[in-house]
Amino acid sequence: MLDDFNREGLGIEVDFSLPAERVIRSLNRIIEWRGKPGTIRVDNGPEYISEKLRIWAEKQGVTIQHIQPGQPQQNAYIERYNRTVRHEWLDQYIIETIEEAQDQATQWLWTYNNDRPNMGIGGITPAMKLAMAA
Repeated sequence: MLDDFNREGLGIEVDFSLPAERVIRSLNRIIEWRGKPGTIRVDNGPEYISEKLRIWAEKQGVTIQHIQPGQPQQNAYIERYNRTVRHEWLDQYIIETIEEAQDQATQWLWTYNNDRPNMGIGGITPAMKLAMAA
């Protein structure tokens, strides 16, 4: 999950599949930590078009904005982020367990947000951009 404003990674979930219930649980954690977004932009994966997510969003007062099928450029920030995740973390390790992958992903996310300059936001880190806006 990525914040469009400062390109901050808000969460990274690792598993073989992520059903809607898991997505909702992750969103609830992020909302508790950072507050409720007005809109969440998603692709058309089954976890994002589910009735459970639609009902959750309605109760939360959050708009779910689906990109058009086959149009990943409509979610370009997350597509770029996914490529960065693959090249900088996922392709670098042999991972034995889901738990190990989640631990490594969480560590990488901290580095991404706090140590790695992001050229899309002027060569500063997402944490720096957030601090500047505060």
